[in-house]
Amino acid sequence: MTDSLLGQMTWPDAERAATTLLVPLGSTEQHGPHLPLDTDTRIAVAWCERAADRSGSLTVAPPVAYGSSGEHSDFAGTLSIGTPVLTQLLVELGRSAVPPFERVVFVNGHGGNHAAVTEAATVLNSEGRICLASWPRLPNADAHAGRTETSIMLAIAPNLVRSDRAESGNTTPISELIDHLRTGGLRPVAPSGVLGDPTGATAEEGDRLLALLVEQLLAEVG
Repeated sequence: MTDSLLGQMTWPDAERAATTLLVPLGSTEQHGPHLPLDTDTRIAVAWCERAADRSGSLTVAPPVAYGSSGEHSDFAGTLSIGTPVLTQLLVELGRSAVPPFERVVFVNGHGGNHAAVTEAATVLNSEGRICLASWPRLPNADAHAGRTETSIMLAIAPNLVRSDRAESGNTTPISELIDHLRTGGLRPVAPSGVLGDPTGATAEEGDRLLALLVEQLLAEVG
């Protein structure tokens, strides 16, 4: 893996690196009583690294570990930089990356980053730089800290999952909660911080879900 990790390269290594740069985007925010605050970041990194390992022609940048997480601000440990700041960060990062890389791909592991990623990609492409954005598209996935994320974390960092603390949260579809989240945050609708049900999550399911994400990403970047 070190051959594809930008952060472990010297500048001559980087000069010879693959022409596509993957940038994992995550967050530092609560993920219920059983998952670590850097869950989104860890998942995005694993997603990119497995894709690079499969491809052999991708470079993985160090992750952006802070995102737009205002809806989680009532929970201790959440650190959010908001959409405007994240947008500008990604624009400047993309300008720095292309060139020398031919294109940059924002691989987003946190839903709250969506607006910033979309706007940054629009700006960068309007400047003639090639910028793509990849989002997780998993069938029957729950919204936050539920079975989906817990399974993936069991596959990539089982020592950080407090399975004995896992409990079902609000399982109402996110489409029915989104307005409440935007106006009042997550805590009033999910006191534990969980949207979904993490009980029954397994590492085997996590590996399968990650494999799906990798296939999607490789199809998108060609």
